[in-house]
Parts: sequence; C-alpha cells; structure tokens
Amino acid sequence: MGFAQRPHCPAMRGDAEQDRLDADRDRTARWKWWGPYLPARQWGTVREDYSSGGAAWDYFPHEHARSRAYRWGEDGLGGICDRWQHLCFGVALWNENDPILKERLFGLTNSEGNHGEDVKEYWWALDSTPTHSWMQWLYKYPQRAFPYGDLVAENGRRGVNDPEYELIDTGIFDEDRYFDVELTYAKATTDDLCIEIAVTNRGPDPAPLHVLPTVWFRNTWSWGRDDRKPWLEMDADHVKAVHGLLGNHWFASEGIDENSWLFCENETNFERIYGSENTTAYPKDGVNDHVVGGAPTVNPAKSGTKAAAWHRLTVGPGETKTVRVRLTNEQLDDPFGPSFDATLATRKAEADEFYSELAPEASVEAKAVQRKALAGLLWAKKHYRYDVKQWLEGDPANPPPPADREHGRNQHWGHLYNADIISMPDEWEYPWYAAWDLAFHMVAFSLVDSDFAKDQLLLFCREWYMHPNGQLPAYEWAFDDVNPPVHAWAAWRVFKIDAIQRGERDWEFLERIFHKLLMNFSWWVNRKDAEGNNLFEGGFLGLDNIGLFDRSRPLPSGHTLEQSDATSWMAMYCLNMLAMASELAHHDPTYEDICTKFFEHFLTIASAATYRDGQSLWNDDDGFFYDVLVDDMNNRIPLKVRSMVGLIPLFAVESFDGRLMQDLPEFRKRAEWFIRKRPEQCRALHVADFGGHRERHFLALVGPNKLRRILNRMLDEDEFLSPYGLRSLSKAHEDDPVRLDFHGEMLEVRYQPGDSDTWLFGGNSNWRGPIWFPLNYLMIESLQKFHHYLGDEFKVEYPTGSGNELNLREVATELSRRLINVFLPDSEGRRPVNGGVDYFDHDPNWKDHPTFFEFFHGDSGKGLGASHQTGWTALVAKLIRQSGV
Repeated sequence: MGFAQRPHCPAMRGDAEQDRLDADRDRTARWKWWGPYLPARQWGTVREDYSSGGAAWDYFPHEHARSRAYRWGEDGLGGICDRWQHLCFGVALWNENDPILKERLFGLTNSEGNHGEDVKEYWWALDSTPTHSWMQWLYKYPQRAFPYGDLVAENGRRGVNDPEYELIDTGIFDEDRYFDVELTYAKATTDDLCIEIAVTNRGPDPAPLHVLPTVWFRNTWSWGRDDRKPWLEMDADHVKAVHGLLGNHWFASEGIDENSWLFCENETNFERIYGSENTTAYPKDGVNDHVVGGAPTVNPAKSGTKAAAWHRLTVGPGETKTVRVRLTNEQLDDPFGPSFDATLATRKAEADEFYSELAPEASVEAKAVQRKALAGLLWAKKHYRYDVKQWLEGDPANPPPPADREHGRNQHWGHLYNADIISMPDEWEYPWYAAWDLAFHMVAFSLVDSDFAKDQLLLFCREWYMHPNGQLPAYEWAFDDVNPPVHAWAAWRVFKIDAIQRGERDWEFLERIFHKLLMNFSWWVNRKDAEGNNLFEGGFLGLDNIGLFDRSRPLPSGHTLEQSDATSWMAMYCLNMLAMASELAHHDPTYEDICTKFFEHFLTIASAATYRDGQSLWNDDDGFFYDVLVDDMNNRIPLKVRSMVGLIPLFAVESFDGRLMQDLPEFRKRAEWFIRKRPEQCRALHVADFGGHRERHFLALVGPNKLRRILNRMLDEDEFLSPYGLRSLSKAHEDDPVRLDFHGEMLEVRYQPGDSDTWLFGGNSNWRGPIWFPLNYLMIESLQKFHHYLGDEFKVEYPTGSGNELNLREVATELSRRLINVFLPDSEGRRPVNGGVDYFDHDPNWKDHPTFFEFFHGDSGKGLGASHQTGWTALVAKLIRQSGV
C-alpha cells in the first residue's frame, strides 16, 4: 500500500516570494533557474585534479586559474549562473595596482597555511530570498596592491602554535583605503535579471577602479565529448549569448559604447601554462592581459565565449558610483528604464515581507543575524558537476590520466554522477558537498524553503549518489570516508517542520527517503560492527583530531576501536527510523514490522553500550562514556578522554505516548513479548504513568541517573560549558592531558580551545576544545526531548556548582542563548565571533557584518576554521526562531 502524490500544499504565507516558491515547486514558473550557483572557487578541487599523486592544490593552483579552462565547473566573484551552469556572470575588478584582475577570491592552499587552507579575503552574503528573486553581496576590495606574496610568505613562516596571518594584519586596509563593492540582483521575471554594482570609496582620496561585469560560457567543447560551441557576439549595443540548449540571452551594460566591450575565449592559455602553442590568440586570460598590460589579447571582431563591459571609474572619497547591467532572455529596447529601479524596489520590499515573521519575538540584532545567516546559506547553493567515471577515465581530447588513478582516490565510486544545485558547507574552502554537513543545512533551510530541503535529502539517496552497497558519499576528497549517520534525523526533522508550516504532511517524501535509509542503515550494520557485538567503529566520523590517534586509519593488526560516538549515532539512527516507521504505520500497517525491528535493535545497542557489565562503553567510576581500544588479546582499554564522543550518547533519545502502542497493535504485541522475554536488554526503555491515557514510553541510551552524572560534567564551566556553548573537549584536560603509550609512540590529547596544534587532518579543523554548532544543536534538541519525558520536576545545577537549578527545557534555552551570543554585540559593541578586532567591532562599515565560521574558540567565542561555513552554523537561525532571543 503506497501513499498519494506529494501534496499540493497551500502557501505558508500570503506573500509574493511564497507565491514564487509555490510556482517553482509546481513547475509553472522556474523562479530558481538563475541563482548564486557559481562557486567562489573551482581551482584546487579534486575534480579538477589530474595529477598522478592526487595533489589537487598543487596541480591547479590560484596562479593558473585566470589562464586555464576548467573541466568540471567555473568560479567567479559574487557571480550567478543558470541551473546547469551554461552561462555565467560575475564581476571583475582592477585598482590599477594589482598585477592581475580580481576575478576570484584568493586564499592559501593546504600546505601554505599554518593551519591548512584558508581564504584571505573579506566578503559577505548580505541577503537572499529562497528563489533568488532578490540577492545582495558585499566585497571589500583594497586600493593598494593586493598582498598575495606577503600572505603566502608570512603564513609559511608561522607554525601551528602561531595565529594565522590575515589580510587585515597586512595593513592593506589602513586609512580605509578600500572600496565597498556591493552587488544587488533582482529578477523582473524568471529569466530577466536586473543587476546593480555599487562602488563606494571608503578612503580619504579619489581612487581609480575598473569594473568589468563579465559573462561567459562554461567550457563544454574542449574535451572531445561535445563539439557544439556556444558564442557571444555584439548585437547593436548589447551582447547576444547563443547556446544550443539554453537559447538566446542578451547582456546589456549601461553607459558604454561598443569599443568598451572586450571579448576572448574561455580556453586555456597553453603558452603561459605549458609553454606550448595556443589554439586561439584570445585565451581565457585575454581580458586580464589587455586591461592590466595593454596586450592585444581581445578579439577585435567582438565575438568569443567570454565578454566583459569595461567601466573605468574614478571614485571620490565617500562617493558611490553605480554600474547597472541586465541579463535577459529577451532583447529590450530600454533595459535601464523605469522598470529597472522599480524591480529592485519591489523585490526588496517583498524580501522584507517574507522575512518579517520569521522570528517575531527576537531582538532587532538577533533578527539581523538570522537573516544574514540564512543569506549565507542560500548563497552557498552551488552548481556541482562531477562524473567520477569520466574523471577516472579521462577525456578523448586530453592525455589519459595517470594509470595509478584507477587505484587511487574515489576509485570505487564510478557510478557517481553529480550535476545538480547542491548546498555547500563553505563556498571557498569547501566548494563541494559533505554528507553530514548537508543534513544540518537542511534543518536550517526548512525555515525558508522546505521543498529544497526535502529534495536535497532525497538527492543524496538517489542511485547516482548513494553507493550500490548503501553508503552515502562523504565528500569530494574521499567519498569512502564515513560521516555520522544524521541523514535520517534531518529527514525526520524536515518532515515535521514542513508539516507544521504547511498544515499538511508530505507522506510521499517520508516514504521515499525511508526506504533508501533502510539501505544505508544496513550498510552501517554490515560494515561498521566488526565483532558483531553492537558496538560500532566508523573511523573519524567527522570529528577529525578528537582522539588520541587518527581514527580514520587502520589500527595495528588485531586491534579494534569500539567508538562511543559511532555506537551512539547508530542508536540515534534506530530511534529516528522508529519514529518515521511509526508515523508511516498509522497509514500503512505493514510498517509495524519495521517499528518492531528498530525498537528491538535500539534496545540491543543500548544494552551493549551502556548496561553490559565489563563490556560496555560506560565507565561507572567516572560517570562518562569513552571509546574503548580492544587489543589482540581481547583486553579492553578505555581511552579516558572526556570529549564530545562521551556526550553524543545523549542524542539517542526518543519518547512517545501510550497511544502509539494502542494504535499499532502488532507492534504492541511484539514489543510486549520482547520486554517479557528479553528483560536484560530492556533497561533503556522507561515507562511513566501519568494517569488515565497519559502513559509515556521513553527510549534513551542513558536513564535519569546516568543523565544526571553526565550533565554534572557537561554543565561545569571548568569542563564542557563555555560562555558560548559546549566545548568539544573538557577544559579539565588543559592541565591534565590524556597520554597513552601506543606501540612505543607517546600520544597525547590536551585541551586546545582554538586552532589545532596538530597536523591531523591538515591542521585546519580542531575538535580538542572549540565549540561546534551542529553537535550543540543536537544537544539542545536532546535536552528538550529529555524534558518532555522527565518534566519540570527533574532539575540540575546550571552551571554545575552554582546552586542554581533549572529543568532541562530551561537548560536548553540557556545553551541556545550562549550560542546565539557568539554573533550578537555585547554591551561594549563587541561580537565574540570577531575575536576582539576593533576594526570589525566598531568601524561603521564593518561592524554590522558578522561572519559565520566553521567552529568557535572554546573560551572567547572567536570564529575559526572556514570563515563562511554558513552551512551548519546557519543553525543559529533556527535557534533564534525557537528561543526568541
């Protein structure tokens, strides 16, 4: 028995943006066809790497990017493209001091940065609606020569114990000698984009700036697989773009004549890169070489596959000058008439209306943080193209890849074919998807576009993503790696959020994803429980350097690592699947059998992890969960690192009322049998009778007594509780590090609240002290679930030792406040995320632009890691909505 088609639901609000979302979902108008789908970085990615050793950063560095055609995608500055990335638009800039045009963001490669790869630019996604009918983006462009060499040299001199040398540290912004470059996009129709580039000189003197709005076609013709070549040509005072699949488009730029249009080809400058003969006199860097050096490298015939409108401005101090362009599928007689400004004004008002009720009780500052977090999330939707089979085999028109590629990275993923708009963790440092990152993104996305959230979760379970064995692809650098199995949790959360917003439940979505998740669950059980004892391995599980050794590498022969986090994730997975199955069983009784399966499986895992004497992961002396190293003699060695892996067991919690048992009689009968016949495995099941029909069943890895002991540590400000959320490692390990002599090597874990001091995983990620939003968010949700069962009477000290007692719902609220405060200005106007930099906190042109980092300093709240990892850090938008800060 199946379910009806996905419901045709009424709009969540009666506003214009919601109408566009509905029309796009119903495919009556393709409002999402154009969007911010152009990545900020394509160079240095795995898919562009054809080296023998898999050194992606070195094979295609930033220095090649302006001159070398990409195989799998494009990149640009504040750019957009169509859904298939056939036609791209971005802005190029030149201050007459730089050696090259600023066409893309610069950063350090993994080996150049003293804490791994790191972008060295300042930009912000200011705003976006979910259909991208309205978008704004801001970039700070220095007026002096950009310090490319200085950034590389100084960071190269610094070690892992030194702070990163940032662009602000170079003095490039002294005296405010920079331009604010603000891009605004507004869609007049689905295929008519009004684009405004506003340039403001923040410095004390007049300064020159060359602004080059640029359109180009992704290179699809140079690889021997498709010889159909699109072209750009002058058509009156417009540029006409002709593409066999996309159709015709026109690009207009206000205030310039035909002589200011520059054309070249989006093809490699072989002479510069390889020292061989060029196929064209006007290669990809032709516009760059012509503007910067006056070279005859643009086509006088005014045609090609890349075209730029050359605006030469002099901007006075404090002055703003505006360049207006329009990209449309119709040739307009007056593209910059009254309709242009009217479109911008209308779309801005509609965006304000759309966001007005998202957090009605929040403060003005919190609402601004929420909107910018969601803007960053929406701007991180990127076109991602990667056909692993073709990448492994190579292209007919190119030399074959090295033979060892067949036995290297991603060799087992030849089925994987990606050509979609996908939510990226960070548009520069992580311009590729990551499976567990995306699950958290979708919970935040569901606030504004639950259809996109559902479609993304389904996409990763489709046959051309999920491995035939049931594994989800982890991320581009190693699809075989294992991310925590949070896809089911995200699917269940998005389903419920969507149902609340629409007033109707999408049964089709739930059933479709449930069946695929069954395959993934089976992969976990079959591949990550080596001893068959319901204590799971899994590897690093996204927590990078959290352990004493690299958990992603094989242990010496005969050794296994039974992981507290892997086992807890699997217990949580069981409960997520049980919740979904019980929902489906109310409409199709065949799902009752699946309810039984996950009910029993959870209790079996819980018994192994928590209650099996001498064999579990629970340490009763310490009142905490640890990973356990099992050697070849079956000796069990608890690795007594008090870290997030010991808190993750709290995520495995679910409660349901007695009506579930009454509504599902077959499940009830089997559950009663199991409880009666297997009482030793049922200690993780708790039942409370509130009288009448208010009986509640409670499934959790930890019962009330163990919960209280764990919370005693978790809420201790000398251990996990930071002023800005929960640390990933107890602060107690600052003075009392954990050491282990492992096969003659002395290993150590010490509390490190900021950047990593080890090169495990490149050194640019640290789980030995900093605060990470996703797991904090899961903890808040878990405390709310515990409160739902335990009620207001169950109280704990918050913080530990304070004498102040709160129930768990109140603790969850207080944790939410600490996390939100990372981004809010305090009484002195300082945002903790800014790390105490006066310029960021107090300068009127910087202070209103918080940046949503990957993780945060465990003591100060300073942003660390990828600077625009809005992806899962955008969960702050959900916290603001539900807490009303």
